[in-house]
Order: sequence, then C-alpha cells, then structure tokens
Amino acid sequence: MRRNPLRDRLLAVLSVVILLPTVAHSQERSLKEAVGERFKLGVGVGHGVLQNAADVALIGEHFQILTPENAMKPQGIHPAENEWNFGPTDRFVEVARAQKLEVVGHCLVWAKDDRTDEWMMKEGDQPVSRSTLLRRIETHVNTVVERYADVVTMWDVVNEAIGDSDSNGLLRDSVYWRTTGMEFIVTAFKAARAKDPDALLIYNDYNGHKPEKRKKLLEFLRQLDEKGVPVDAYGMQGHFELGDDSLSQLRETFDELRKLGLKVVVSELDIDVVTRGRWWADGGKYREELAKHDPYKDGLSEELHAQLSKEYVALFQLFTDYSDIIERVSFWNLHDGQSWLNYFPWKRVNHPLLFDRMRQTKPSFDAVHTFLKTGAVPGQDENSRSTP
Repeated sequence: MRRNPLRDRLLAVLSVVILLPTVAHSQERSLKEAVGERFKLGVGVGHGVLQNAADVALIGEHFQILTPENAMKPQGIHPAENEWNFGPTDRFVEVARAQKLEVVGHCLVWAKDDRTDEWMMKEGDQPVSRSTLLRRIETHVNTVVERYADVVTMWDVVNEAIGDSDSNGLLRDSVYWRTTGMEFIVTAFKAARAKDPDALLIYNDYNGHKPEKRKKLLEFLRQLDEKGVPVDAYGMQGHFELGDDSLSQLRETFDELRKLGLKVVVSELDIDVVTRGRWWADGGKYREELAKHDPYKDGLSEELHAQLSKEYVALFQLFTDYSDIIERVSFWNLHDGQSWLNYFPWKRVNHPLLFDRMRQTKPSFDAVHTFLKTGAVPGQDENSRSTP
C-alpha cells in the first residue's frame, strides 16, 4: 500500500486519544484543580511525549496549557527561507486540540546566533541587510502565528535578547542586534499582535530576577513601552538550583514588574538537585571533576526530598502572593526521566520535578498539592497557615 503521510499522522494522533481512557485519572489529586483560578498551570514537553498515552493522561490530569519544547523554535520549523517543517508542530497542536488544552507558542525569535540558521543571517554571500532581516522576521512571525492562533493563547515572541555582560550594552551580541538594534523586537511583537490580537505576548529570558540582569531587564521593558511595543508579560524561565535562595530577588523583581503594569509567566520551572553553578565558575576549571559527578543515580535521601519539597512550596507561596500579576506557571518537562537537566550541562541522574521516572508523585508533589489545596506548609504550625 502506498504511504499517505497525512493519514499516518492522523492515525498516530487518534491512537493516543483512543488509548487515553485506559489510564486512570484522580482529579482529587489534580494540580490544576488545586491551583484553581490563581494562575494557569502548564508544562513544556517534546512533541514525541504527546504520542505516549500515559504521558498525555498525566498532562490532562494536572495541566491546562502546553509549551512545545523544541518543535516551534525557528530552527526546527523554518529550516530555509522558502522551506517550512510544520509536521512535528502540527502533531503537537492536534493532540492539544483533541485534549482541549491551550498552547504556548515558543518561540518566534530566539535572539542568539547559535540558535539562528545561516540563511537568516546571510544575503547571498554577504551579511543580511537590515530591511531583509526585518522582512524575514515579519514573514516568519506572520506565518507561524496565523497557522496556530486558534490554539495558542500565549506567544513567547522574543527569547533571550538581553545580554549577560555589559560589553555590548543592553542587548546580547547577535545578528539581530548588530543589524537592526532593537527594531527586530519591535517588528516581531507588532507582527504577532496584528495576527493574534487576543493572545498574551511575552518577552522570555533567564536570570531576570538577579540584580544586575534585572536592572537591564527593567530598562529594556521601559524602552519597549516608550516605543509602543505590545509586550504584555515577562516570561521568567525559572530554572532554579537547590539551595539558591532566590525568593527575595524574585519578590523585588515582581514588585518592579507590577509597577510597570506587566504580567508575569513562570515559563520553565524546575529545581536542579545536582547543582550546576560551578560548571561555569573560574573559567570552567571544575568541569572535568563535575563531568564524573553523579551523586543521586540511586535516588534522593529523605532529607533531600524534604528540602526539595520545602523549596517548591516556598516558590508556590510566592506565586500565590503575586497571583494578581502571574498568568501562568509552567514546569519544564513532565517527569524526572524527561528532564533536560539529566544532560545539561553534563550527563547525570537528576530529580528536578514533581513526578518521578515512573510518573509517580514525589514528596514535592504532595507538599505543593497540599499547600495549593489547604495553605498548609511543611513544618509550619496551624496558626501561621497561608490562605489558599
């Protein structure tokens, strides 16, 4: 029989949907039920995850909104100027539609040269001109947003444009900044708004709560506001490390964003238990040692489970305190076995999420769910209980 790619794709999606009733649900322990109206709860996953019935069932039980981990990024979906690869993204959103889940469009422009295809940066054998680059960005945004506007309710319009050092001023050194200054950001946001007037438009980045980068983030957002750029929210990636004690910095950042009238999404939440900070310290001199460091390959101790639970609950207490501006909290990956932190920046067995490798709930899940349902915090007495 001759292969029919469209038929094969639809059959694959239907097989997942048909299998779903065989997986038990327990709405009494649902995170999305526990969080209520405070904010939307989401998860970022690869498109292959949505071909697994058990994963789709777990997602449907606990989450409301999905982020495609890679399928919608520019290098995957638009590999050449006149070539598009919609297959993985179409399969992703077909499952979302079937399960009545919202989608985050991640991301339209990733402002890093190593995340940009050569064709976007060149015009013939010369560097791309300003007008051509802006036209290509507008075409990309128009095409992707128009195709998926029915299911995408939030767009990560620009990702990681702010520089980590002061060597180039406000924005990181990239073909976008070198060629257009801030105009690529203006173009992307205005194009997204024109094609999807009702969606939440997000600027997404990491470490924006840390004082030095926060200063740049706030100046960046003020400048965009002065230019009339329709930024609705800051996307805080939220890749934390066990024991990093970011709460006061987060609170200060949320206060400043509230003053600017901006919403917040926690776009990529996890807590690394095999902490990675030393990987970049002192010019990378610890990397050979760390590459062999795999302390929790046999699992976490009760003490570490308790610490992870405490830190997750503290974050969700903070998110609840700022639920007037927080629109969404999304975990990055569904369970420990799927986490990117098993491989970045070196290979080790990590345990950064609320579900273990068997998709079973962990003590951190129990603690977060209990807090969201009752306001109870581990180790806190009844009189100091938070109001859920």
